Order: sequence, then C-alpha cells, then structure tokens
Amino acid sequence: MNPDARRRAPAAARNRDPILAVLRAVLPPSGLVLELASGTGEHAVHFARALPGLSWQPSDPDPDALASIAAWREAEGPSNLLAPVALDAAAPRWPVERAEALVCINMVHISPWRSTEGLMAGAGRLLPSGNPLVLYGPYRRAGHPIEPGNQAFDADLRRRDPRWGLRDAGDVRACALNSGLVFDQLVEMPANNLCLVFRKR
Repeated sequence: MNPDARRRAPAAARNRDPILAVLRAVLPPSGLVLELASGTGEHAVHFARALPGLSWQPSDPDPDALASIAAWREAEGPSNLLAPVALDAAAPRWPVERAEALVCINMVHISPWRSTEGLMAGAGRLLPSGNPLVLYGPYRRAGHPIEPGNQAFDADLRRRDPRWGLRDAGDVRACALNSGLVFDQLVEMPANNLCLVFRKR
C-alpha cells in the first residue's frame, strides 16, 4: 500500500472531535457502523480508534477516495476499521445489507438531491427499528438567517454544480420520513454546522 495515496482534509482535524462527541451519545455500543462518503478516510480512522466496540465500515463512490481510505487504514487503522467498499448513496442496491448505524459527513450539500433520497432509502432498508442515522454539515433552517460564510459557500457550490448546495433541514426531514426515518434531534456544531439525528421507525 502506498502511503502517498493518503489524502488530507484540514476540516477533518477541526471537526472530528465535536462529531465524535455526538457519535458517543447516539451510536449503539456495538455492531456495524456504515459511513457513507468517507472521503479521505481520516474520520474513519479517528472514530474507529475512539469507538473500539464498533466495527467501522467506510465507503465512497470515488476510486481516489477509496485508495486514500485504504492507505489510512493500512498506516494507522485499528483492527475494527474495515476495508473500504465502493458505494454510491444514490444506487438502488448497496454492498452492505445491514448496519446498526449510518453516519454521513459533508455529503448532502456536495451531491445531487437524488443522493440524499438514496441515502434515506438505504437507511430505511439497513437499519433496525430505533437505530440512528447521523448527518453532519451545513444546512439552511426556516427562521434562521443563513450565515454569511455559509451563504458564500452555497453560492460557490452552485457555481461548481447547479445540483449541489446547502439543503433546507426541513426538506431533509421530510425526505427521511418518506423512508421510515423519524427526526430525533438537532445538535448545533462549531463553524455553523449541524448534526441531524434520525432513527428508524
């Protein structure tokens, strides 16, 4: 394994511990956690190391991301960090058939809406009743003016791809409900981000 395949995202080092605090509070004590859109793989290494009772399954649709995740796992991964799998959230079938929890960080706004629909449908298929789906990222909220930084970020995303952009949290909640997921809680996070927690009905 070539360690030079490891990618680094500066934001991962900044947000990993606040996200971990939420995960400690809502994830089950054991079982398989499927992380969608694992990106560089830095979060997967950190969370698997901090949560040794869980098996952590990273995934991503991008070959370069999968190579980075595999390189991080080879270099620093604990034994409960599984080999990454190719997974497109929008696909009707996934290579994982059951998980005790799903985690998805910074995907919803950097993908077409159909990826969010696929994510919710997949969570509805995989999760046992009462178990969580945890989303992290920036969102719009009714009654909350969008922060200048998020407004600029949203405009940049839409310039890059008109199918991208910050989603309204209410729309995400409605999409989840269509797949049998009920909204559980919203956690305010640093840098104007949110964690949205859903549970399988």
